[in-house]
Amino acid sequence: MKARVDKDTCIGCGLCPSICPEVFELTDEGYAHAIKSEVPEDCHDEAKEAAESCPVDAIEVEE
Repeated sequence: MKARVDKDTCIGCGLCPSICPEVFELTDEGYAHAIKSEVPEDCHDEAKEAAESCPVDAIEVEE
């Protein structure tokens, strides 16, 4: 499973790293990015929840 954040769409709300800090974090500029493009197997549910919770649909999680 892979995760990607569209930096042009992200508003930096901080929801994704609060849900799945193993995969997402905020940059110094205040926007989210995937710190691991390959989602660890034990984080699949959290990564999907983070994507579904993004208020601007900036996160893609693909299997």
